[in-house]
Amino acid sequence: MTRRRPTGPIHRRRASLTLSPTGAAMRRNRIAALLPAALALVGISVLAPATTASAAAPHGGTSQAAAFPVSEAQFKQMFPKRNAFYTYKGLVAALKAYPGFAGTGSAEVRKQEAAAFLANVAHETGGLVYVVEQNTANYPHYCDRSRPYGCPAGQAAYYGRGPLQISWNFNYKAAGDALGIDLLHNPSLVQKDAAVSWKTGLWYWNTQRGPGTMTPHEAMVNHRGFGQTIRSINGALECDGHNPAQVQSRVANYQRFTKILGVAPGGNLSC
Repeated sequence: MTRRRPTGPIHRRRASLTLSPTGAAMRRNRIAALLPAALALVGISVLAPATTASAAAPHGGTSQAAAFPVSEAQFKQMFPKRNAFYTYKGLVAALKAYPGFAGTGSAEVRKQEAAAFLANVAHETGGLVYVVEQNTANYPHYCDRSRPYGCPAGQAAYYGRGPLQISWNFNYKAAGDALGIDLLHNPSLVQKDAAVSWKTGLWYWNTQRGPGTMTPHEAMVNHRGFGQTIRSINGALECDGHNPAQVQSRVANYQRFTKILGVAPGGNLSC
């Protein structure tokens, strides 16, 4: 998931390390200006370093656990073939970390944001089928040794995991710092603890802009449209005509999920 970015990056999950059943379950990684551009040429997603201004879990919004606009029945309808790891209970537990998520604005906006997040998650994980990145050959590439904290869990320990496939040592550190969990030393928690896994996806969604100009959360609550969430997650690799099929996959998920929630999808769906 790794979405990140003060600088223009290329989304990972989007550089497509994890393939969804229908195509690439792309990663959220974008290319950091500090990292060699050559990595992008070989298909390795380089997420821009996570921003720190909004690193901490935000306060405000409604009580998420009680107000989340997606019921367990609807969640199961959205993800009929999901991996048992991705539980609704884990998602609801994670919501407490970011109460503004799907808890800001009108009932319509809240449903649209929930659908938007889950639509991108569906694309990234092949419908919540994949917990970890499928291309193991890329695992050793996600360690940026120029960081002072290095890669204490190992050279190949920071591969894509979770609903938004967070990757790179700097993203694990930033997400962990924001959530109060030592993910730099224990990245495997993202594939072992459902609530932690969902929290990393919500961290990216609510605090990171990636290659975009706003966080996915801001895009939805400020009526900028679903297309801007794609741009912030993997815009460098998919938007502006780079990969229209991947964009359409995300849009189709969003339209299907908004229909399940009984809400209009709104405008500006593509990027």
